[in-house]
Amino acid sequence: MALAVQIALWGNRLLARWIAGRSGAAAGMGATGYAAVHFIARLLLWSLVALLALDNLGIDITALVASLGVGGIAVALAVQNILGDIFCSLSIVFDRPFEVGDFIIVDDLMGTVEQIGIKTTRVRSLGGEQLVFSNSDLVGSRIRNYKRMWERRVVFTFGVTYQTAPETLERLCGVVREIVEGIDDARLDRVHFARFGDSSLIFEVVYYVRKPDYNVYMDVQQTINLALMRRCRELGVEFAYPTQTIYLQHSDGAQASSGRDDT
Repeated sequence: MALAVQIALWGNRLLARWIAGRSGAAAGMGATGYAAVHFIARLLLWSLVALLALDNLGIDITALVASLGVGGIAVALAVQNILGDIFCSLSIVFDRPFEVGDFIIVDDLMGTVEQIGIKTTRVRSLGGEQLVFSNSDLVGSRIRNYKRMWERRVVFTFGVTYQTAPETLERLCGVVREIVEGIDDARLDRVHFARFGDSSLIFEVVYYVRKPDYNVYMDVQQTINLALMRRCRELGVEFAYPTQTIYLQHSDGAQASSGRDDT
């Protein structure tokens, strides 16, 4: 019995050290989940020691173990939803699909993770309100974690008028390439004269922002837009806007006049 108690004390100390190490490595993230793991592990450890002690004292523990098993099943059925959330919390803590401070999107809801609890996870939305998710809902959902994004892929288009000469269109591709490659935080993928639109010739540009921060992306896109406007003005290229050309005819079928309606 003394040896069993000593082993339990050693096991308790090892559990405490392991939990402290894991919590420290996670920088305090998911501390509630680790506390739950520590409690459950200690409960199992000391329950085993108590049963061994009773067995060594000559007490028949068969009926006790059977009753504990039946009682455990009854309790599990009664609180299965709570237990499901607890195990999902442990899954989040150990698997780490997200951590405190990560910006996540769940369906159409988004925000920064503030706390990972035993039953719920709290997220601060962009609007300022706090969103509370059940851990079981999060484990069963598709989560987009923007904090772990290494680069941000950006696709944008712009249109120029049909009066633009083919040589100018070809030169414009080189201008866009030069603008994007001149930005330190951007990495160009491709630039193409993509298609003929209803009222414009459409270019498609794809580039990567080297930093995942949204503000950095907006700064890069603003720099590209301003530089593109300046270079297009130098080349005499006009950006297109939706237009319609209307042809009028007399009742005898002869064309009378034509005009363009800008919308």
